Amino acid sequence: RRPAKLVARIRGMCHHLAWQVLRAQAEAGGQSGREAFADRHGEALAEHFFGSPALLAHCHALALEWQLTERLESQFGLDPVLSPLVQELIAAEDSGLASTAMAALTAQARFAQTQRRMELPLSELPGDLLHDLLVGWREFSNQLRSDAMMRAETKLRSNFDEGAGRLSLLARVVTGMGAAGARALDIDRAGVALFLTALATRSGQSRTAAVLSTNNRQTARLALGLRAAGLSGEDAERQVLRINPQAEPPAEAVTIDPDDARRLIADTPLTEVD
Repeated sequence: RRPAKLVARIRGMCHHLAWQVLRAQAEAGGQSGREAFADRHGEALAEHFFGSPALLAHCHALALEWQLTERLESQFGLDPVLSPLVQELIAAEDSGLASTAMAALTAQARFAQTQRRMELPLSELPGDLLHDLLVGWREFSNQLRSDAMMRAETKLRSNFDEGAGRLSLLARVVTGMGAAGARALDIDRAGVALFLTALATRSGQSRTAAVLSTNNRQTARLALGLRAAGLSGEDAERQVLRINPQAEPPAEAVTIDPDDARRLIADTPLTEVD
């Protein structure tokens, strides 16, 4: 079972998503009491969103990421926004990489603020999840032919820019680093956000799966991911213990050939953990 604090954070994000689309619906319909309309229907729509496995897994991953970020800040003083590697990349000679790193830093600062408020802006959803959410909202509202609904949805879609979201920016930073992207696999140097993106990108996993592997019951999966991403057995074990100090990563997960680790991860996709 998920800890109560994690559940509260996930529910908070679902409620915030519901409130945003309802506010857009009220605005498109010309209703004066937009906040009252959102408050009136928000709880029911949030519950509807809470029933979406894909959205739930995404929110769970964000909540776990923030939980890990807070814990490493508390235990080791790791800054939740500005890591040494991000600071270094902002000063890089490659102006494209430097500006992307700066944009990622700004997005990470927003993420920290919204997570503290247990919120999730629509603009930070992956594109496929935004589409699913809008379809779910339409089904919930039972107003498939409502002009106001269509206007609101059109506006939300036209305002959406997936490339400006935090996850896209982090992925572009890792990609922009090229072979040097392996440096982002040191969580103390890269910070949690960039580390998780590098782990996902370089091991061939979804970012959600990479985040969920940091759960203390997924030690073997985390070690496999780090090996698949190119870390030596010794370095992989060091990162596992930094994330889960009580962990005992299986020797075979730490010593496995990186190509075998990638194949094993691809054959056993992880979408959710308890």
